[in-house]
Amino acid sequence: MGRTRYLAGVNATRKTGSRRGRWVASAVLAILLSVIAAPALATPPVTLGVGYVLDEAGVLSADDANAAQERLEAFRSDTDLDLWVVFVDEFTEPSSAEEWANQVATQNGLGPTQYLLAVAVDTRQYYISADSAGPVSFDELGTIEQTLVQPRLAASDWVGAVDAAADGLGDAVGVSSGTGDAASGGFPAWTALLLLAAVAAAVVVWLVIRSRKKQQHGAVTAGPTGSQPAISDEELAQNAARALVETDDAIRTSEEELGFARAQFGEEATAEFVATLAAAKASLTEAFALQQKLDDGIPDAAGAHRAWNERILELCRTANDALDEKAADFDALRELEQNAPAALARVEEQRRQAAGAVDGADAALADLAARYAPDEFAAVQGNTAQARTLLAFAAEELNEAQQRIAAGDGGGAAVDIRAAEEAVAQAARLEAAVDAAAAELGKAERAAADLLADLEADMAAAAALPDADGGLAATVASTRERVDTARAHLTAAPTRPLAALAALTAANTEIDARLAAVRDAQEQTRRASQALGQTLAHARGQIAAAEDYVTTRRGAIGAPARTRLAEAGAAVARAESLQSTDPARALEEAQRASQLASLAIRDAQNDVGSFERDGASGGGSSMGAVLGGIVLGSLLGGNRSSAGGLGGMLGGMGGGAGFGGGSRGGRGGGFRAGSFGGGGTRGRRGGGRF
Repeated sequence: MGRTRYLAGVNATRKTGSRRGRWVASAVLAILLSVIAAPALATPPVTLGVGYVLDEAGVLSADDANAAQERLEAFRSDTDLDLWVVFVDEFTEPSSAEEWANQVATQNGLGPTQYLLAVAVDTRQYYISADSAGPVSFDELGTIEQTLVQPRLAASDWVGAVDAAADGLGDAVGVSSGTGDAASGGFPAWTALLLLAAVAAAVVVWLVIRSRKKQQHGAVTAGPTGSQPAISDEELAQNAARALVETDDAIRTSEEELGFARAQFGEEATAEFVATLAAAKASLTEAFALQQKLDDGIPDAAGAHRAWNERILELCRTANDALDEKAADFDALRELEQNAPAALARVEEQRRQAAGAVDGADAALADLAARYAPDEFAAVQGNTAQARTLLAFAAEELNEAQQRIAAGDGGGAAVDIRAAEEAVAQAARLEAAVDAAAAELGKAERAAADLLADLEADMAAAAALPDADGGLAATVASTRERVDTARAHLTAAPTRPLAALAALTAANTEIDARLAAVRDAQEQTRRASQALGQTLAHARGQIAAAEDYVTTRRGAIGAPARTRLAEAGAAVARAESLQSTDPARALEEAQRASQLASLAIRDAQNDVGSFERDGASGGGSSMGAVLGGIVLGSLLGGNRSSAGGLGGMLGGMGGGAGFGGGSRGGRGGGFRAGSFGGGGTRGRRGGGRF
């Protein structure tokens, strides 16, 4: 049904005497003139940061921002919902509060349990973006906006508006006790005045927008007689995102296939396929870079988005065509594997080893749970369960392969063995990821301890420096607060070393910037180089974790997570290339890589959550294999009895095993239930002016 919601008709008009009417009209005119006269800084849709609060309008003090962040973290802990809040001067590209907020939510991959309150301070617009599949109805959201949030905003109580939104959402899901203080009684005179001003301004804006839309509609429908209408920008963007997912799945599967073939047949026999795959990956890398530019929230030239989406489609076609040209040769190479009984024994032994390692991974997860907060290792929490599902699937496939060998069906047996081989490889990767997460958390603890010592020295040095405007003292106070918070994360059970490291890194960046004016260039370079090593190592660890998560659950993961992961890898590469010549810029790139990898994992987890809520994971071991993107010809109607090579394994799934592009089987990227990015739509009518 979508997320469109229309505001209930509210009759805020009251009959008054002629004198009062003239006073209100004059006040409305004055307000409108002041709004028109005051220029605002237009802000296009933004990229959300690691915190819940983004204040680009500068309306929050440091204490206010910290209070709002703590409130929203508590809200998350109490309700399992997320609420982001963005303050800007003015919405632009688009200027509609609804469209602007929904675009921010979409490009940042917010899901059904994730909400966004967007506020344009100068133009006095606001809107709560929500997913139609979320737990709070659109009618409830309208009540929250009008009775709780709007009065706070009208009073310029920005932190109060954050509290009101959190209280309202919490009440709606039966958790929060806050109710706001504007739900009962009538509106005071000044509130009615502001509402009247907002209505008048909204009418003007609506007339302008309708006029522009009519002009745009005429421009689109007009054209040469008999010409076919062009595909819309929205549909083009959807096609490009879908092509990215399908091509990424095809390349990942082809890369796995090639790895197995190289081990079996040697480097020389697979050299051509290595070159073809490298070319396809280069095309995909360029496509992901363009997608990141589309998602970054930075204003672009007119027509750039359409040109970039067209280029993404072209690059994906190039990658798939290159793979398809070699697919037949690759299938022929795979048919050389004639000794099915020996292959069966080899994969069965690998399965037994992986099954024996699951208990060890369980023990490692239990150790992590005893030491760390759940969100610190969330990316690997379900790894052993998924590994067991994959190993069960592998056992079924190997049993079927044994029966086929007994029946003389070597080709069918090879198909079963190959599916089992990939399932076992993914299970082993899931198990190894648990150990990698433990190692990464240990590194984070050590890095945080080093940063604590460094920051203590910085604060001591700052205290000895002149501070004419008090800015240095404020920075030291803010740093001390973050240091104390980080110490609590590192000492209170369960510990949160990743959260501590993030807080300390932000504090280090802030105090370094303040001290930069009194440090010589050599010292600044030394400090940037010192921080760079730690930050790069952290970024690489996060990217590796994200890669493991996406690869082993690629059947459910869409374009946003993959785009952020690809850009994170590109940012690390840039950091590595700059570390000897420009450590400061390299540090910025490494920090960006770390942030993007974290966002990639968040988006990927949302996709998997949507996949599981849709019921696609309820089919036992087979559905576990679908989640992992493993070929399931018999499940989906493919002809697995043929001996025509692994390229024919999947039938209707083009992104499955076998070397080739996403176009081969008719549906690239593997089997998926529902849509990616939260399973709902954004687009309700609501919000308004304050």
